[in-house]
Amino acid sequence: MTRPKTISEKILSAKSGIDAVAGDIVDCTVDLVLGTDASAPMAIDYFRRMDGARLFDASRVLFSLDHYSPPNTPATLGFHAEVRGFGREHGAEVLDVGDGISHQVAAERGLVRPGDLIIGADSHTVTSGALGAFAIGVGSSELAAAMITGRVWLRVPETIAVVLRGSRAPGVAAKDAALALIAELGADGANYQTLEFRGPGVNDFSIDDRFVFSNLAVEGGAKAAIWPVDDETRSYLAQRRGADCDGVTTDAGAAIAREIILDLAALTPRVAVPHSPNDVVDIDMVAGTPIQMVFIGTCAGGRVSDIHEVLAMLERAGSRIAAGVKLVVTPASREVHDRLAADGTLARLVELGAIVTTAGCGACCGTSGVIPDDGMNVLSTANRNFKARMGNATASIYLASPAACALAAVTGAITDPREAAG
Repeated sequence: MTRPKTISEKILSAKSGIDAVAGDIVDCTVDLVLGTDASAPMAIDYFRRMDGARLFDASRVLFSLDHYSPPNTPATLGFHAEVRGFGREHGAEVLDVGDGISHQVAAERGLVRPGDLIIGADSHTVTSGALGAFAIGVGSSELAAAMITGRVWLRVPETIAVVLRGSRAPGVAAKDAALALIAELGADGANYQTLEFRGPGVNDFSIDDRFVFSNLAVEGGAKAAIWPVDDETRSYLAQRRGADCDGVTTDAGAAIAREIILDLAALTPRVAVPHSPNDVVDIDMVAGTPIQMVFIGTCAGGRVSDIHEVLAMLERAGSRIAAGVKLVVTPASREVHDRLAADGTLARLVELGAIVTTAGCGACCGTSGVIPDDGMNVLSTANRNFKARMGNATASIYLASPAACALAAVTGAITDPREAAG
């Protein structure tokens, strides 16, 4: 009789056709392959060196011009031309400049289903685990092989159960909880393991919130980060796919590597300080730190709910950006941009003095968008704050929730968002 299994073991058993458990090496079929302008050019080169003649299924390969959006050098223009040309030649869709971040758009279009195996040559592909999929980042050579064969080999990861208990206090965001989690894990605490979210506190988080957790999980070394399918998931999928989808559930008694209990009621607003997303402190420890640039965006903080929260905080705190502060807003996708344009959010942000840039990754990794000035302190909704991450090695990057970032734009310093709660 097969022993009880985790979600990861069940999905990879289904995709490999064998009775797989943690530690097994499996050869799996993939449901969706995602490439970006930062990874696809190298993958295309590998594709040709592997004598690739055609894509295994062009409808299941999606490229996105999101990291260099818009391109700012002749080299990045060349990357875009190569990806567009390859897409035309092989019938794969290419999301163009301004269409958005690969895994964000995949979720919006209903291309992600519970139980799917999704690979992308972007480490934050793990974000799709919020919808009950086994979603992972891979290298460009693995991407190329999957483009040809529709398969990928993997070691079935062990599972860390992240048990969520209690409810957050007002002013405490999903980003705060996610930062607390990766601080506890450390940079390699979940190395090649799956984070599986469980417990009554799951109900405390929307799908957008769950995207934040799964997105940041890779900063703890996680291979995947999977949420259970519940009414929140089904409602999201019904809007995107036109139908509900059943999820994969963990069996009672399935083996886990360890358990982490996150007491949501005990959480306070958090900030990741330079130069590691795992170096997380209570916001009180850095309150008053001067901020010269605030960045709202990326796949960790550029969705409609995030930017609505930013505008609400700006208006609650006085509707005025502090002198000497640059506020940059980058929607995660064209859909996000268009919804915010339609409801007047973007116009109001521009009226307040924000710089709204092309949808995509923006300034997050320093490859496009607004770059910090020398010596700037930046407060960002992004997922990484490594030295030189935003394109200037002299800048110091802090990470926080959308509300905390918005309040800093008004006060000119890191400020506890609970001070403006209302």
